[in-house]
Amino acid sequence: MSFVKTDQVVQGMIEAGEAKAKLSVIDMLIRGGLAGALLGFGTTLAFTAEIQTGMGIFGALLFPACFVLVILLGLELVTGSFALIPLAVLEKRVSVFQMLSNWFWVIIGHLIGAGLYALLYVIATTQLSHVTDNAIAAKIIAVAEAKTLLYENLGSDGLIVVFVKAILCNWMVTLGAVMAMTSTNTIGKIVAMWLPILIFFAQGFEHAVVNMFVIPAGMMLGADVSLADWWLWNQLPVLFGNLVSGVVFTGLALYFTHHKVKKKTSSMVVSEKEDYIAET
Repeated sequence: MSFVKTDQVVQGMIEAGEAKAKLSVIDMLIRGGLAGALLGFGTTLAFTAEIQTGMGIFGALLFPACFVLVILLGLELVTGSFALIPLAVLEKRVSVFQMLSNWFWVIIGHLIGAGLYALLYVIATTQLSHVTDNAIAAKIIAVAEAKTLLYENLGSDGLIVVFVKAILCNWMVTLGAVMAMTSTNTIGKIVAMWLPILIFFAQGFEHAVVNMFVIPAGMMLGADVSLADWWLWNQLPVLFGNLVSGVVFTGLALYFTHHKVKKKTSSMVVSEKEDYIAET
């Protein structure tokens, strides 16, 4: 049987969190950079499919391909680590400092990788500014402005909206990372992780790493978005919202309902053995 039971999955989450927190800085930068670039590839693939078909759902169906590559290659995605490393901290396998260090260096890697892909894609799609009417470039500009200026226009309500969208997004993204652990064969992993990623992307929720590509790319293409707009009205609240849902709704929720049961079962077995020995 290729199916992995949930208590074993939670144990795998703890072990994965420990391994991630103990990576070297160079590994975190390289793996985070590659993941950032791959999510950029997935985003432009999704936009291409949407424009060619006129239906956004086709883009959402294809976007999870990039997430599959990230997981199967063992790369670092900080939004997934938000659900995994805190469990290793709870089990006292790694320190809070190691957790924060991983998140920091992986985010730096994401910014480098996503920014590099944004630059290369802009060069390719505009042919070094010789093409000014590319439909995908126009889409990227529109998305970048919607992800920043739309929230800015709402004021403080905009920060609440973007934060909630980030919570909803990473609830699904972290489930994607966890679902990959529910199967021991490659096809099973792909199918399992595809579903929650499709759910998040199809509904336009906010993912921090995707935004590290699409907003800078939009700015390079001429979007009316400043550095302050990007970070204040999107990147920082989205990172925080992704963190909250990853830790609470996936990591801790699964840990306390499944890992707790496993611990209780183990302690009951030990207690029964002790009672038997005492009686005999």
